[in-house]
Formats: sequence, structure tokens, C-alpha cells
Amino acid sequence: MTSTNDIRRGFLDYFGNAQHDVVQSAPLVPYNDPTLMFVNAGMVPFKNVFTGLESREIPRATSSQKCVRAGGKHNDLDNVGYTARHHTFFEMLGNFSFGDYFKEDAIVHAWTLLTKVWGLDPNRLTTTVYHTDDEAFDLWRKIAGLPEERIIRIATNDNFWSMGDTGPCGPCSEIFYDHGDHIFGGPPGSPDEDGDRFVEIWNLVFMQFERHDDGSQTELPKPSIDTGMGLERIAAVLQGVHDNYDTDTFKALIAASQELTGTKAEGEQMASHRVIADHLRSTSFLLADGVMPSNEGRGYVLRRIMRRAMRHAHILGAKEPLMHRLVGNLVSEMGAAYPELIRAQQLIEATLNQEETQFRRTLDKGLKLLDEATMGMQPGDTLAGETAFKLYDTYGFPYDLTEDALRAQGFGIDAEGFDAAMTAQKERARAAWKGSGAKASDDVWFDIAERVGSTEFTGYSASEGEGQVLALVNDGIEVQSAVANDTVTVITNQTPFYGESGGQMGDAGTISGANMKGEVTDTAKPLGRLNAHQVTLSSGEIKVGDVVTLKIDTKRRDALRANHSATHLLHAALRNSLGGHVTQKGSLVAPDRLRFDFSHNQAVSAAEIAQIEADVNAQIRGNRAVTTRLMTPDDAVAAGALALFGEKYGDEVRVLSMGDAEGTNYSVELCGGTHVNALGDIALFTVLSEGAVASGIRRIEALTGEAARQHLAGREVQLKDVAALLKTAPDEVAARVETLLAERKRLEKELSEAKTALALSGGSGPKAEAEDVNGVSFMGQVITGIEPKALRGLADDQMKAIGTGIVAIVAANETSNTVVVAVSEALHGKITAPDLVRAATAAMGGQGGGGRPDMAQGGGPAGADQASAALDAIKAALSA
Repeated sequence: MTSTNDIRRGFLDYFGNAQHDVVQSAPLVPYNDPTLMFVNAGMVPFKNVFTGLESREIPRATSSQKCVRAGGKHNDLDNVGYTARHHTFFEMLGNFSFGDYFKEDAIVHAWTLLTKVWGLDPNRLTTTVYHTDDEAFDLWRKIAGLPEERIIRIATNDNFWSMGDTGPCGPCSEIFYDHGDHIFGGPPGSPDEDGDRFVEIWNLVFMQFERHDDGSQTELPKPSIDTGMGLERIAAVLQGVHDNYDTDTFKALIAASQELTGTKAEGEQMASHRVIADHLRSTSFLLADGVMPSNEGRGYVLRRIMRRAMRHAHILGAKEPLMHRLVGNLVSEMGAAYPELIRAQQLIEATLNQEETQFRRTLDKGLKLLDEATMGMQPGDTLAGETAFKLYDTYGFPYDLTEDALRAQGFGIDAEGFDAAMTAQKERARAAWKGSGAKASDDVWFDIAERVGSTEFTGYSASEGEGQVLALVNDGIEVQSAVANDTVTVITNQTPFYGESGGQMGDAGTISGANMKGEVTDTAKPLGRLNAHQVTLSSGEIKVGDVVTLKIDTKRRDALRANHSATHLLHAALRNSLGGHVTQKGSLVAPDRLRFDFSHNQAVSAAEIAQIEADVNAQIRGNRAVTTRLMTPDDAVAAGALALFGEKYGDEVRVLSMGDAEGTNYSVELCGGTHVNALGDIALFTVLSEGAVASGIRRIEALTGEAARQHLAGREVQLKDVAALLKTAPDEVAARVETLLAERKRLEKELSEAKTALALSGGSGPKAEAEDVNGVSFMGQVITGIEPKALRGLADDQMKAIGTGIVAIVAANETSNTVVVAVSEALHGKITAPDLVRAATAAMGGQGGGGRPDMAQGGGPAGADQASAALDAIKAALSA
């Protein structure tokens, strides 16, 4: 038997030997066609080559392209497991000519490979051509020697391919294999063509014309070839079976699911085993290509596929999660051809296990409710749409699984009733949103979100990509177009631009299309569902429906990622140093800095800041990879993750793990922002400042990466400049400054003493001699050129000289007068220093003054007369 791996290799080797460039399969997420959810045909990665937007050095190519059809126009999901040839994941073998060979060589290659290399019986092959394509008809007769009755002219679009309403197009020629008269069915074009006897195995597209807006067609200057042959179908033919699920790859996967479930793939259980085998392939490859299960976009389709397989595992009686235990079997079968499966095996297993564990809770509850709702129903009856919606809205039971479960029992479902209930729920949500205080002009976002759904964010793994313009908003009003110099908000179906949320600023970058260029100055996230690009057009025109290329400013994004990741490390370091009471209370993640607010009731000491910096930088130097998982919020918190302040969490969250702390993650938090791939990408962390912003709330501002290096380098330059001024080495600056401060203090003391001595020797006004005032010994003096701070010491000295009495000294300086009064303790019952100071201050034209009973101080305007008046006021108070 020829294995599927041998067939794939043989196809690529044949065309490689025929001067075709053997091209690796592109990822399942299309990078050049935003109108597609997944790559669904072998030509998708070459679309821009066919349209002339790109060129290739070698004008021939061949590939085995991974494809998924599980949503949108090509949705095979509901048929998978119940037919012989429907799959969600399949491989498309193809050979392509970009303006090189055309119909004759394409037919020669196809006929040679099928009949001479692979040895198929020519008598079992039938071809079709477009009814006006006489050239292809004659070539099949000439090259293959087919009789006219086995070259069937088809007049429908089944045999005419087009890329869209306009653009490249051309006739097709399909090759069918006759599995034998023991199977019902007739050749293409016959009344029984829908039977399974004649199976299409290869389609040759002759890209010959250019279709214009008016419907007319002209010849392409370089006609091209695009072929597609399903690997699963040709494997069935070459392995002598009629059913794709009887080929070696599927037989191995089904055998594994039989062993793990203890059930046979026969009877009613056959479909379940087939669903599991098929869906295992699609989910594993999607996960390997970076798609993660979610409630929106591609992630939602992935989750639908997963859950359909998981429900069939439940039908087979699997008591524990099954899907993740089959991944090793898939890797054994397909890992050699697709090494991304090997690299992602642990991620695939962990995600499938987590999803199935979570889904089993939903499934058990939903099936019980569904059993209650269908009790008494007869085959052919229809479940009310409102009931289906309640299962979906209240209990999280998906509509398609309800439909699938009902079909197995012969029941239908009221789709219109379900849609009506969904519409009513949206209206209630709109009313609640309007009641939240939102501005009336913001209602436009709700309209857009209801119509087009949520924006799919591709920026976790990509820095650029294509998107289709779904809406344009100018000054709160939807518009259909915008032109150069306009500033407009652009909504696309998918984008790598992160919308501002969770403290992280939105991305900036560029947007361009076939006829326009613009600058994305910011990205917002209205309703938490739409990534809204703020665009200033520099040239051309942008219209709803256009396909545009979106490129983020990667330097700016890298700085944002580093700063955002550093906030997580900082949070963990604060908790480790200050205690578990520390929680985030706000943040700002900007390209040039980060700001982090946290709960703490006292200043963080310099030693603590130093330790926090050291801890964060130690994690950065460790350079461990940053990992993310999708979990429910409850499961995430139960697993030890910290919820970040200000984030709004839905049914599932991204759990970010980073760093190492004695064998466990240093930081585990819920966060939807963008982050570094490894902690070493942060490079460096330094704290700028720490301070209070509110009662019990502190704030740290910090820098990372190049900004941190420049900041520290600037401080080093300043230190060297200071060292040069001090004529010492940078390491000795602190000691040198300490010596200078001590010297300054000594000199200031000496100077003060000298000034006091000079003032006493040459002062004006009454001399320092005691006199009797109303029976009290009083010594009063006005001194010029003495610092006010020296007065108290001088008053103490003079009080010692008179023993018991009162001392009053006025320092008369150019800018103000200062008075100090000392009163010995024996006189406190009669008079106190504050009483006398207030009298002196009032006499000088000042106010107030005070101190202790034994010594007080006050002041007033400058002037010799005022100084003398102060002493006179004191003596008058003593004489009263």
C-alpha cells in the first residue's frame, strides 16, 4: 500500500523534478487575503502572484497546502463524519505556473503523474471541460487519447473559475475517478452525478482572462495555471478504498480513539470516531499555526470544531478528556511532513485538555436541560428557538451543538425563533448601554458592532497584516469614504493594531491600500470589541469594502511590550518586598515610560527600591520565555493568577506567566496586552521615582530598555562632571562631599561667632548694661549685623550674667527686625516672655510673636527707630 506520506512526497518530487519550486505549506491564517477566515485552497498563498502584486524568481511552484473549511462560504463542518469525503482539514496538492506553461503542459503533467507514475487505469478516468473550451477538449483527446464521451463539456460555473467579480478568471478541467459500478452514481453532467461512483480528484484551472467591471473579458498577457488535488481523495484511490476515512492516516487515528474509548467504529458510533479523527487534525493544525480558542473570529470557529469533537467523545462514553491523548498519534502520522506539529505538541495537548475539561461542565448541564426541553417530543418535531437561545445565552450551550444533538434524535430547531431571541437580547443590551451614561454620539460604535461583530486582533503574533474596511467614522458619523488630508476612524475585520486598554496605549503605524496611504496615529477600543484606527490620510481615497495593509510601528510596539511586561515583574517584586497587601491600583504603559500605582500606606525606602530593581533585573537576565494560556477567570484565579486593576474580563482570559522563582513562575497575571516573547527583550529596568498619589496609594515611575540605559548613562555623565569639579574620582564623590559639608558647617559656625563678636563690639543703641525698671533688673540692647538665629544663644549668655531679670535683644538688619526676650523663672508669676515680645512686635509695626514663658521671639519691619521703639515698649510694659 502507498502511504499518504509517500503520495505527498511523490507529488512534490514529480513537480520538483519538472523545475517547480517546492514551496512549504503556508500557515492556515491567510496573510494576503483578509476576506478569508482560513486558507481554504492551495492557490491562496499565491494570490498576489496571480494578480501581479508580487513576483517570483521561479515561474513554477508546487505545494501541499494545509486547508480548513469550517466557516463562511466553504463550511463543511455539519457534514463531517457522515459522508465519505467531507473534512474540516485537508491537504491540497497543487502545481502552479505563473505565466510560464499553460494548458498543454498542465494536462501532460496531470496525465503523466496519474497514469504513468502512479499507475492509475486510464479507463477509470473521465475529464470535464468548460463547454466553450475547445482547446482543452482537443488536448485531452491528443494527450490522453480519451474518447469524446469521457471528455464532458460542462456549461455551468462548476467549470469556470474566477477570483472575484473582477480580475483573473478562466475555464477549468476536472479529472474524475470511477470507483466502479458497484457504487451508485453517474459521470458528471448526468442525472446521477451526485452519487459516489465518480469522484473528482483533480481540478486544473486555466487562468486565461481578465474580467472587467462591465462584465467583459480580455485575454491575460501571461496565462497561468492553478491546480488542486485533494490528498485525502487521491490517497483513497491509490490505496484501493472508496472512503477517505479508510485511508492509512485516518485508520490510525480512528484505531487510537477506539482503543481509548473502548468502542468500535461501526454502526451509530462510526460517525463519532470519524468526527474525532477529522477534528483532531483541524484543531491541532490551527493551534500550531497560532489560532487560540476564543468567542470571536477564528478562535470561535476553532472552539466550535473542538467542542463538536468533544461532544462526540462524550457520546462514545469517554469519562475523561480524550482529545489531548490523541495528539501523539497525529504527530506520529503527520509530524515528519509538518514539523510545526512537533514544536507545538505540548501547547496543543494542554489547550485541548483545558478546553475539554471546561466544556464537559457546560456539556453535562446543557444536555440535561436539553433532555428536559425535548421530553415528549416526537421525531420530526421542532425545538422552540427561545429554548435554544436560553441554552446558549444562560448556560453557554452553543447553537450548533444543540442542532447536532437534536438531529441525532430526529428533531429540528426553530432557527428563526433563535435569531429573534438573539435580536431581542441585543436590543436589551443596547438599552442598558445607553443607560450607562454613554454619550449619544458614541451610539455609532454600538451600531457598527452589531452589524459587523468584533474586530479580530492578530497582533499577538503579527506586526502587519491585511484587513477589509468594514466601517469609516468621521466626527461620530458613519461615512462611506474619506480622502487625502481627512482624519477618519477606520474599522477593519482584523488588525495587528492593539486598541488602548488595560493601561496600555494603543498602537500607531501606517495604513495603505491600492489607492491610498495614511498614518495611524492611535488605536482605541470602543465597547471593548472594536479596534478603531485613528487615521490621517496622506494621499488617495479609502472606502468601505477596501482591502488595506496595516503595519504597526514595531519600534514603538517593542517599547510598549517591554514596559507592559516590566509592570508585571514590578508588581511581583513589590509584593515580594513589601507584602501580599500590595495590589495594582492603576497603570500607564507608554512607549517611553511606565507608571504603576499600588496599595501601600508608607513610602518605599531607598533600600527597598534598590531590592525591587535588583529582583526585576534578575528576572530580565534570566531571559525565560513568556507564556500565555486561555482560561476562565475563575480557573485562572484558582491557579494563582492575579487579576489586574481596571481590566474587564469576559468568559475567558489570557493568563500571562513569566520568570522563575524557585521552580515556579515569578509572575502569573490575567492580562490581554502585548508582551515580550522572552524577558531578556526588556533589557534593563530602573526606577525614576516613588511617591504618594492618594491616601494609601503609592506610585512608581520607571524606564526600560534603551530609555533606561540613556537615563543611567546621563546620571553617570553628571557624576563624572561633579567629580571633575571636586577634583576627585567618581567613586570618592560621596566622601569628598561629606568632607566639604563638614568644612562648611565649621566655617559657618566660625563666621557666625565672628559676626556676633563684631556686633557686640560695635553695636548701636543701649549697651549691654542692666538697669532697674520697676524693681526688675532689665538688660536691653539693639545690635546690627547679627543673624537672628544667634539671638537666643546670646540672650542665654546675658541672662546668666544678670542672674534674675529680663533680657531683650533686637537684631536690626536691612530687611527686618527681630526681637528675642528672655525672662527668668522667678518672674513668671508676674510676667512672661511672650507677653513682652507681643508688646515689642506691635511697637515695631509687626504682629504676633511667641514662645515659651522663659524665652520668646517676634519680628517686624526694618528700621533703627522701630528697634528702639521695641525696647521702649518692653520697659513700658514692665512699668505698668
